[in-house]
Amino acid sequence: MKTERRSVIKKMLGSVLGIAGLGLAANAKTISTEEKEALNVTSFQDAPLFSGSTKFGNLVFVAGKGAHVAPFEIKAHTEIVLKELENELIKAGSSMEKVLKVSVFLNDIADYKGMNEVYRGRFGMKPPVRTTVAVAKGGVPGDSLVEMDCIAYV
Repeated sequence: MKTERRSVIKKMLGSVLGIAGLGLAANAKTISTEEKEALNVTSFQDAPLFSGSTKFGNLVFVAGKGAHVAPFEIKAHTEIVLKELENELIKAGSSMEKVLKVSVFLNDIADYKGMNEVYRGRFGMKPPVRTTVAVAKGGVPGDSLVEMDCIAYV
């Protein structure tokens, strides 16, 4: 029963991904965690903690990047974060122009306008979809005023 359910889920996922034109798999049987490639793995106490990016098929998932340095000003932090995203994308064989989705996490929603000023135009003439939220109590991890992650293709 459990195997049958897993098979149905794999087929549904394969169909959805195939229909979406992502080129991952037209057949659910080809979807496998063995295809996942973890890049720039950060370890904590000799155990993998997270990857800077992960590739699966022709998709690249870039982990959240923050700017944990002075000056503590939104435009400077946004510039640093966007450069870190770009570097991670290049290492994975992609680019800013191939980004499909960006998530932006602001420490303070009042920084929205300043972040947008630096963000504008960084992804080419066909920008990705974006979600921007101000985080609740405690803010963005570390001292960063902004954190971003993204999904791109290669």
